[in-house]
Amino acid sequence: MLDIFWFDEHWIEFDVCLTQMYFIHTLCSFESAILVAMAFDRFVAICIPLHYSTILTSSMVIKLGLVGLSRALFIVLPCPLLIKRLPYYTNYVIHHAYCEHMAVVKLASANTLINRTYGISVALLVIVLDLWLIATSYVKILQAVFRLSSQNARSKALGTCAAHVCTILAFYTPALFSFLTHRIGKNVSPSIHIILSSLYLLVPPTVNPLVYGIKTKQIRDRVLSLYSHLKIVKY
Repeated sequence: MLDIFWFDEHWIEFDVCLTQMYFIHTLCSFESAILVAMAFDRFVAICIPLHYSTILTSSMVIKLGLVGLSRALFIVLPCPLLIKRLPYYTNYVIHHAYCEHMAVVKLASANTLINRTYGISVALLVIVLDLWLIATSYVKILQAVFRLSSQNARSKALGTCAAHVCTILAFYTPALFSFLTHRIGKNVSPSIHIILSSLYLLVPPTVNPLVYGIKTKQIRDRVLSLYSHLKIVKY
């Protein structure tokens, strides 16, 4: 995107495009796995707090990270390999600011049923499975929270989940809209596709520091102290 805006560089080599596509979708899948791991962390912290340190050990955290990374690396790998076999004769323009899977597949001068089917399967597997795991964790969390007798304890328990829920909404909402407009929105203009796909990549990393910064007491206190020293000068 910066190449396009700053240097008017609209061309990209085909192999570089496939590499970019692979890493973008791999990192998105890995981020989804991290959100699942964070939901599991909140579940253990609220539902079985006495066993938190014995369940979420350093080795367990490393294993969760490796499982999420391995899934992302291997589940996305067939996408560029399947695209590599397709012929491209006439159209070389993708209506995107980056190499998105379906945008590249649509340019092929051949039957792309396998590519479309695999792309949809990967998206559904990642989004549906991960959202189901997150939802299951939060159902258990809410059951545990509402069993608490103290209102203060309930508020504190729910407060620990607020940042995670905001991150989930920021990540999955544009992802779902982008996914649906590609598969269902036949009459959606290319500019809408570009905006949604760009939001899908830009919103989560932009929002995350704000969400977790507000929830972190040290950062919040530091920001408030900076604003408390501001003075208005009258003339």
